Amino acid sequence: MLVLGIESSCDETGVALYDTSRGLLGHAVHTQVAMHEAYGGVVPELASRDHIRRLVPLLRGVLEQSGARKEDIDGVAYTAGPGLAGALLVGASFAVALSVALGVPALPVHHLEGHLLSPLLAADPPAFPFVALLVSGGHTQLMWVTGIGDYELLGESVDDAAGEAFDKSAKLLGLGYPGGPQLSALAEQGGPSGLKLPRPMLKSGDFQFSFSGLKTAVLTQVRGRTLSARERADLAWEFQEAVTEVLAAKSVMAVRHCQLDRLVVAGGVGANRRLRQRLDADAANRGIRVHYPEVALCTDNGAMIAYCGAQRLLAGERGPRAGAFGVKPRWPLDTVRPV
Repeated sequence: MLVLGIESSCDETGVALYDTSRGLLGHAVHTQVAMHEAYGGVVPELASRDHIRRLVPLLRGVLEQSGARKEDIDGVAYTAGPGLAGALLVGASFAVALSVALGVPALPVHHLEGHLLSPLLAADPPAFPFVALLVSGGHTQLMWVTGIGDYELLGESVDDAAGEAFDKSAKLLGLGYPGGPQLSALAEQGGPSGLKLPRPMLKSGDFQFSFSGLKTAVLTQVRGRTLSARERADLAWEFQEAVTEVLAAKSVMAVRHCQLDRLVVAGGVGANRRLRQRLDADAANRGIRVHYPEVALCTDNGAMIAYCGAQRLLAGERGPRAGAFGVKPRWPLDTVRPV
């Protein structure tokens, strides 16, 4: 079965082809970072318009890359939520129109389920069950995963997600957009100093997260004074240490709570080098194996949507009637139906 995946939930347009026998045949992503940089963040209307411009050229490129024809496609999977309503509608309408033209099913896919399952595209995929850390700009969650669509929420951020805290703290340090990767790069130039930032909810005894106060602590450090280059780098280093220490500690605690030995990390922040180092070290000390998606598949992409849609189509799902579709800008992951 050859499945086309369409991702358009925010500021990346992703298209991919996944074959259930041969694996990922091709994928392409266009990022809108340069367009939104002037505004310091994503402008929803501009994002929607850019998705319209990119989808057809990306589809043509992926078909050429994979050596397939449109007529070979057996199903179309598209991100239906969560995300920006206008951006989701662009991808959904394109996917459904194409499915009607080809006479194949169109299947709505949960964006976070795509991220959660993306490590299954790796050469050495994890087996069920496992605990998943979903960590991105908009979400920080720990999930107990026993199968596709069988997810139990263990804990999540009660305010800012980890990626959001990265971006906001980067802005406080005078860094550009997107802030998270720039803050991580700056942190590599810093190191331990007399500064100590809080580790929010590290010892709360549950699986909840809170990063808003950590962002406020960074604001306190920069307010009313000019930091030297060294002080900025040290502050970035300490901020990254605080976030990754909390994420790693709670993830390991969740795996042990569920009496498992596998942890899956997914989402854009999952590409953070320091987070991977800390998770690998902490998990290895407790006999836990950590699985990550390929770095190129950490950010939003069509490959994870194509894979997720393919598994659900194989299980017999067919989505709404031909030509019908909708989007869910807010869509809790633990309400997704199991296959």
